[in-house]
Amino acid sequence: MVKSTRLYPMVTIGAPARAAVNQAGLVTVVETIRATGLDRLLTEGLAKWDLPRATHKTGKVLLDLALAVIAGGDQLADAGLVRGQPDVFGQVASEPVVSRTIARLAGQIDQVERQVAQVVAEARQTAWRLAGDASPVVATPRAPLVIDIDATLVQAHSDKEGATGTWKHTFGFHPLCAFIDYKNNGGEPAGIMLRPGRAGSNTAKDHTDLAAKALLGLPAPLHGCQARDRVLIRTDSAGATHKFVNWLAGRKSQYSIGFTIPWEQAERVDWIPPEAWTPAYDDDGGVKPGAFVAEATGVIEVNGWPKDMRIILRKERPHPGAQLTLMDWDGNRVTAFITNTRTGQLPDLELRHRQRAHCEDRVRCGKQVGLAKMPLQGFAQNRIWCLVVQLANTLIGWMQLIGCDGLAARRWEPKRLRARLFSTAGQLVRHARQTCLRFARHTWTDTLTAIITRLRGVVLVT
Repeated sequence: MVKSTRLYPMVTIGAPARAAVNQAGLVTVVETIRATGLDRLLTEGLAKWDLPRATHKTGKVLLDLALAVIAGGDQLADAGLVRGQPDVFGQVASEPVVSRTIARLAGQIDQVERQVAQVVAEARQTAWRLAGDASPVVATPRAPLVIDIDATLVQAHSDKEGATGTWKHTFGFHPLCAFIDYKNNGGEPAGIMLRPGRAGSNTAKDHTDLAAKALLGLPAPLHGCQARDRVLIRTDSAGATHKFVNWLAGRKSQYSIGFTIPWEQAERVDWIPPEAWTPAYDDDGGVKPGAFVAEATGVIEVNGWPKDMRIILRKERPHPGAQLTLMDWDGNRVTAFITNTRTGQLPDLELRHRQRAHCEDRVRCGKQVGLAKMPLQGFAQNRIWCLVVQLANTLIGWMQLIGCDGLAARRWEPKRLRARLFSTAGQLVRHARQTCLRFARHTWTDTLTAIITRLRGVVLVT
């Protein structure tokens, strides 16, 4: 008997298994589409762009692309990731049909964006209702629903329409993104505005337009004058423009926006008495040593801003090795933000603003699901791609919101979901006129089946 020295076993390669299903774990996303009614709403909403006697509906093409992006695709040809399994994903259009559909939609891009936004808003209302106690719609003035706005850079490696030089001396695009922040971790995109690379970071019109679209896409309970203070718009200092902040104040929405202290008034930080500084909180709500917050409304002179605007400062010693700046007053790093929230302790308001870092997580997740590049040549076509990316990230957010409550998968980012759940293989078994999908047995199979059971359960209940 000869003992094998191989690290991995050698297997015999046979004929392809006809009943095998790659990416079978994407059934969780398919069940999310079915539970929220997004398939019906999108096919009906985009029916005017269907060709006469067409086999593939326009809405189904976009959903198939969203599934492919969730599976790891980053171009139109990757629709093949879900093609070939009609028992699981239905009939998926060929590459030429997908390309012609995108070109047709790009010809009326403004109308398509409005229609998709309307459809997603209607499906969002259903998704949040199915989430039960975890629903983000349960918001109050003291614990408002947070919409984060931030821009990111997407590099282009060829001369595409709209790709220009960026402020970081790269070449590509500078999209502005809005994300809904879930209170118990996670979130979903509320809008992605594709912009040329030369677009400014603090463009007030772009911030205003995107915020208006994001607010319009919220469920009905968060609409109307009585509900405006239940929504908080949160940005970094790029949103601290007179036009944008005055627009938010005019519609009586709460805001929390990073603010740069005028350099000629930096010495006024010393005007605040020591007893006015309150210990700041860490991420867990405990006292953070060496960090303090204080209100500087009236100390820092500002003109042209809303009358009810508050300026709140935070100071702490820079960590060892940090690069010091001219604004580091008396050895402390001083940062500021503005808000119109009148209730709550200063440390709580400062912690709420510092949690704007969640937006960086959402941007990173978005780049794991299609936002890392714009694969098409035309600018309008890439705006359609942004809609597909938005659909894909929204479906992941809804899947976790409805089906993962109490599970570890609730906190997983798309990359981990793809590796542990979505890429799971399966086998189709037909018996008694029924088709059964059996997942390959591995560590996360129980989590996968639990999510599907929950998603189907909420459909049966409703």
